[in-house]
Amino acid sequence: MKRVVMCFPEGRHKALTMSYDDGRNADKRLVDIFNRNGIKGSFHINSGLFGTPDRVTEEEVRSLYAGHEVSAHTLTHPTIARCPQELLVHEIMEDRKNLERTVGYTVRGMSYPNGSYNRRIKALLPQLGIEYARVVPSHGHFGMPEDWHEWQATCHHNHDLMNKAETFISLHKTQYLYLMYVWGHSYEFDQDNNWEVIERFCAYAGGRPDIWYATNIEIVDYTKAFEQLKFSAALDFVYNPTALSVWLAVDGQAVEVKSGEQKPL
Repeated sequence: MKRVVMCFPEGRHKALTMSYDDGRNADKRLVDIFNRNGIKGSFHINSGLFGTPDRVTEEEVRSLYAGHEVSAHTLTHPTIARCPQELLVHEIMEDRKNLERTVGYTVRGMSYPNGSYNRRIKALLPQLGIEYARVVPSHGHFGMPEDWHEWQATCHHNHDLMNKAETFISLHKTQYLYLMYVWGHSYEFDQDNNWEVIERFCAYAGGRPDIWYATNIEIVDYTKAFEQLKFSAALDFVYNPTALSVWLAVDGQAVEVKSGEQKPL
């Protein structure tokens, strides 16, 4: 029987994603740094705070974050584990509605405001159309998440970022999928006067042909597309019923299975 494993697009085995909260004006400088280095991010925004001091305006959002992901962060940033369910539903759904009206696509992810969540909230999120949610604690590793609604990053950008980047770049064992996930708040670079941290990281980690640069939701969608592939029992062909191409390593060779295609393996 053939050895078949999931790859990232183009047969890659490494991916990098970024995650930044609150929709602050410093996002403008951060997005420019990402764009110059071919890096993609997910930006988790409180739409109820648009235009308040140091926040981006609704009118800026579509163009500012083009090519990246706009994601939910609740309407007004409450500590949601302390909220009744009615308020929780309102905070998430109104944030989704506002953001979707602004960017023109479905908003299906979020980060937990104030890092606040519990089992009750996690169980509710899929019913509210939220397919992933990022937490505050980081694990320091480069693995794929086991729980999309308790998604831990590799690190905050102030936590030994360049050493982790160097480790990530050096990873070469193709039997594993490696994901580096960095999170933070763009205003922290102003607050800490350390924009050179993210400038250096993006210049070093960006533009590498062996890395897939993706938003949070792109990683979710791609992984779920792989999980929906229909393999024959003998692994001699596979059918892809999804809207995405999925890449596999078949006995060490990269194979693309296009949307709607049945592919011999």
